[in-house]
Amino acid sequence: MKYKGLAVATAACIAFMSAIIPARADIYRYEDGEGIIHFTDAPTDKRFKIFMRDLKKDSRLRTKLQFSKSVNPAEYENIIKACADKYGVSTSLIKAVIHAESGYNPNAVSQKGASGLMQLMPGTAKSLKVSNSFDPKDNVEGGVRYLRFLLDTFHGDVSLALAAYNAGLNKVAKFGGMPPYTETRTYVSRVLAYMQSYQGN
Repeated sequence: MKYKGLAVATAACIAFMSAIIPARADIYRYEDGEGIIHFTDAPTDKRFKIFMRDLKKDSRLRTKLQFSKSVNPAEYENIIKACADKYGVSTSLIKAVIHAESGYNPNAVSQKGASGLMQLMPGTAKSLKVSNSFDPKDNVEGGVRYLRFLLDTFHGDVSLALAAYNAGLNKVAKFGGMPPYTETRTYVSRVLAYMQSYQGN
């Protein structure tokens, strides 16, 4: 009876969450040390794990993972895999950053001067000893090395690492967490969504 009651309570909770959380949202959950289960559609803690996925949003993301005929992501698969193994960063995160930063265009240059697949700023590229940001191998290795540094700095918190990748380490330190910039928050959400989609693929 205990397990039956738990199942009924869980089902009721799911129904309740479906009612109060917008239909177009993933739902995350985590159980704390006291056995209390927390749900949210906007996780701010890395302990939250995906509980119910928004299938409509997931479908749209998968569609967005398609590229123009001039782009061939598979061309960089070996480089990404090698860097992922070398620095211990997931391939899905690397692909998501490349996707968001350059759309897999190795010759991409931003208005601020960031360049290459992972859009390294000149100063960042120099500090990472990237001699040619337009060389895919050089660029991805430098970008992944930087991601590894940021992940270590924020104790594995992917959201803060991505915020620092976008806005700069100093800005995250200044605000003691996620900077209040719409651009940065949108960027983090987009990369995390891409990462989930790559994991699904």
